[in-house]
Amino acid sequence: MPAAPRTDPVATRLAGWIAPVVSAAGYDLEELVVTPAGRRSVVRVVVDRDQGVTLDDVAEVSRAVSAALDENDGDLGRAPYVLEVTSPGVDRPLTEPRHWRRNTGRLVSVAVATDRGTEQLTGRVEEVGGDGVTLAVETPGKPGAKRRPPTRRLVPWQELGSGRVQVEFGRSASGDTTAGQAGPAGPADDDDDGDEQ
Repeated sequence: MPAAPRTDPVATRLAGWIAPVVSAAGYDLEELVVTPAGRRSVVRVVVDRDQGVTLDDVAEVSRAVSAALDENDGDLGRAPYVLEVTSPGVDRPLTEPRHWRRNTGRLVSVAVATDRGTEQLTGRVEEVGGDGVTLAVETPGKPGAKRRPPTRRLVPWQELGSGRVQVEFGRSASGDTTAGQAGPAGPADDDDDGDEQ
C-alpha cells in the first residue's frame, strides 16, 4: 500500500518555491504532493493552462521546477527525490472557474444545489462566465424512446458543485462520430516526466 501524501510544512514550503516558477512559465499549479517512498520522496507537481499541456510543456516545467528544488534542497534534507510533473487527468474534479473554462465543449456530470436539496445533472459545458456555467443538459428518457434535444441551463457558481468530465467514445472534436475517439480534442491528460535527483 502506498504511503499517504505528506501535508506538512515541507510541502507548504516547497509550494512557496515551486508556485512562482510554474506561474512564471505560464502555468497554474493545480496540486503539489510530497509522498515518502523509502529513503526518497516523490514530489508530484500537477500543472495546467488554458491552451492545455503537451509533453514538451511538461519537460520545460520539469526542468524549471528541478532547478528550483536544487537551489532550495534543504527542506528535502538533501535526500534523493523523484520529481513527477504532470497535467490533470480527465478524472480530476472541476472545482475552479478555470477548470470549467478549460473543459468547454465536454460532457460533465455535476451536483447542483436546489431548493429541494441536490440534483445530479449531466450536460455539455457551453459557456463559462461571471454568473456561472451554461450547460446543455441532457434530459433522461425511457429506453428506446426518441432522444430529446438538450436544454440550456445557466447554473450559478454558488449552486454549482464539483464536476467530473465524462469520457466519451465515438465523438470527435467536430462532433462527427468515429468509433474509438475519446471526446473533443484536448490537453494531454496525464503525461508524466520523472526526474530522479
